[in-house]
Amino acid sequence: MDAGTSSVRTLLFDGEGHELDGFGTQIPYQVATTADGGVEVDADQLSGLAVQSLSAIHAQMRTAGRKPAALAFDTFWHNVLGVSADGRPTTPVIHVFDTRSAGAARKLAERIDNREQHARTGCVLHASYLPAKLLWLSEAQPEAFRATRRWMSFGEYFFLKLFGAAVASTSMVSGSGLWDQNRNEYDEGILAALPISREQLCPAAEMDAPMTELRAEYAALWPDFRGVPWYPALGDGACNNMGSGCILPHRFALMVGTSGAMRAVSEGASAGGQMSIPEGLWCYRVDRRRFVLGGALSNGGGVFAWMERNLALPSAEQTEKELAGMAPGAHGLTVLPLFAGERSTKWRADARAAITGMSIHTSPVEILRASLESVALRFRNIYDIMEQQLGAPTEVIGSGGALLHSPVWTQMMADALGQPVILCTEKEATGRGAALLAMERVGAIGNARDLPARTGAVFQPVAAHKAIYDAELAAQRRLYSKLFEEA
Repeated sequence: MDAGTSSVRTLLFDGEGHELDGFGTQIPYQVATTADGGVEVDADQLSGLAVQSLSAIHAQMRTAGRKPAALAFDTFWHNVLGVSADGRPTTPVIHVFDTRSAGAARKLAERIDNREQHARTGCVLHASYLPAKLLWLSEAQPEAFRATRRWMSFGEYFFLKLFGAAVASTSMVSGSGLWDQNRNEYDEGILAALPISREQLCPAAEMDAPMTELRAEYAALWPDFRGVPWYPALGDGACNNMGSGCILPHRFALMVGTSGAMRAVSEGASAGGQMSIPEGLWCYRVDRRRFVLGGALSNGGGVFAWMERNLALPSAEQTEKELAGMAPGAHGLTVLPLFAGERSTKWRADARAAITGMSIHTSPVEILRASLESVALRFRNIYDIMEQQLGAPTEVIGSGGALLHSPVWTQMMADALGQPVILCTEKEATGRGAALLAMERVGAIGNARDLPARTGAVFQPVAAHKAIYDAELAAQRRLYSKLFEEA
């Protein structure tokens, strides 16, 4: 089951890591937003969709005479909700894109050394992460805060409903900003700066343990799901790497959906399995033995969607054709595509989009082309730091609907990175990654590397475009400095 940022879906995979057609369902939902930057989801509403989705695939499997060997979960990283002593939500699920805690992040930065805690936790002091969210909740919603006995992710809350125990994975907690990545333990420095206690979090010793005994209500609902291991929810980004075959540090994963990310998995960059975490990037965990290092953009396919909504563009087919016919940089525009603020690499939640260089002759398709190039250049910023830390990759594997639906944009990515981009043809790489990790746990495979991901088209960088993209990158960095660093 994948509880994503816009839908809940179920998928069925066989012992070869292939998704089986005719099984599963996808149920879309919408987050609630507020004028002050809030992005929330009702925990029980989302749980209801998960139950509905699981009920549908249970019925499909019964009809086909199939039973699962294990149930794997993934959900979106960096979410949190409060739960009372009687197991009821005291807050909604606070979403990764909720920016109301930006002020709280600044307060924390005045109290503790951001660089030092980033070097330990792999997370900067930013509205995306739990330290800022928890401090903000304590100030903005004091009654709910006092009523909270446990702080947890949605995945933990769903397990609480199903099994009566809120169990977390190392993967999920590692993306919270509360975890020391190299010690594989809660970070005492950040906890000391927050108005919570360690007892309000999932005990480290209980993490990653599968559950098998459903509460009576759900055991009656899903008799064929009883007795098999249900693994705690993993972070979706870690699963995407695993499912797209980016399991070693020389394979960078480039994922472009509504948002975007570039990541690499490593079992440790030096002796003793330690990871040195560079500024500008984040570092979380796939599991107890694997790191995942990279950067994330709040603005990926969402930039394309904004342009489609607000510009007088031709049909999708004609737009792609016109984009393909334009030379890179010929539009003469410089774009900062920061419509939803900035995460990697500068972590400026207050940064906003800008377009310069427009004239009376500028066309909507030129604005779109410049904006798509600008997103590719934001990935270049991440790539440059990752290359310094891990070395140049032998392959960059692209996934996500935004790339799969626009070969022209994928070519821009290859040109901006100066590296070939190979498309992953696994339809649901994230769900596949969760399945592979469960298969490792039950011993069906020795390592996720045993089942390589399927790949397709290769987009080679055009050598003649390198200087153009380098110049665009320099212009973009100058504009960013003018707007957000020199003020």
